[in-house]
Amino acid sequence: MRVSAPASMARGLAALFSVYHLVLAFTTLPRVTDVGPVVACMVLYAAATAMALLVRGAVLPVWLTCFCLATAVVMPIVAAPVVELGDAPGYATWWVAAVGTLMVILVVRQRMPFAWVGVLFLAVHTVGWAGLDALGSLGVLGSVVWVAVGTAFASAMNRATRVTRDFVRAEQETADWQAAQDAHVYERQFRLSQTTRMALPMLQRIIDSCGDLDEVDRAECLHLEQAIRDEIRGRSLLSDDVRDEVMRLRRRGATVQLHDDGGLDDLDAPDIRRIHARVAEALRQARDADNVIVRTVSEGSDSAVTVVGLRLDGAASESAALGAGPDDDDGDDDDSVALWLEIPRHERT
Repeated sequence: MRVSAPASMARGLAALFSVYHLVLAFTTLPRVTDVGPVVACMVLYAAATAMALLVRGAVLPVWLTCFCLATAVVMPIVAAPVVELGDAPGYATWWVAAVGTLMVILVVRQRMPFAWVGVLFLAVHTVGWAGLDALGSLGVLGSVVWVAVGTAFASAMNRATRVTRDFVRAEQETADWQAAQDAHVYERQFRLSQTTRMALPMLQRIIDSCGDLDEVDRAECLHLEQAIRDEIRGRSLLSDDVRDEVMRLRRRGATVQLHDDGGLDDLDAPDIRRIHARVAEALRQARDADNVIVRTVSEGSDSAVTVVGLRLDGAASESAALGAGPDDDDGDDDDSVALWLEIPRHERT
């Protein structure tokens, strides 16, 4: 929703009212006993109104608010002594409506307490200067009503803004919740379809043979179970080529472990494809390894994935897999490392 046009219109109307008060003040200069104080009030009022209308932001700065309030206090004190009340002072008391207009601007700019202080001082000063009846005849009550209406309108707008903000926040939370639910549904459907695609031929073979599987089929079932686990534990490391190479190594008798720790989440699609291609190539090179470990590296490292191929089982192989590579100080572990590869996070130029 755009609010720039109404805001500009409100500023324009306030400027027209302010100019109108200045025009009235100018026309009444011949009727005052001293022109200097009136001209000074006109300049002060013009400066305060112009700054209050031109300063950006929904809330008026405190220093400018205090300046406007000081203007509303000074104008009656300075301009009233040079005006002869008589029977009908007319527009010579132009500052009454001017103060009301300036205080309404403060209300719209979210400075209600200052505005009320300004009009209340105007009322008290008018009563002390011209008597209680002057509140109606000089238009002080009209200025108070303006500020009251402006306060009610500003409060209603603030309340509507808060309600609108709450609705927008609720809508965003609902959209996030719906997106999360859709993601969960998509994830379940994807995993189900992936599992079905891999396991359905073997399940059909089990049905056809009434569960009487030979050793080869039993081993293939274990391989399929490991492949399904890969879809959960190492999904970001998998592509069709990587799946084929992992299955080829397992069917040869090697142990393959895929560990996705979230290190690839921040990469773009081209980098992901490049890393998958390098992982598949590394698995082809690890044909002599008995144990292959593929693990993502946490964010902040230059490497995205490490691939380690080991020839030996047991504690020596595990310590080699967790070490820094084949160039460690312990030379006895070198023979157990068939492959060590660090795939960079971004392509090096």
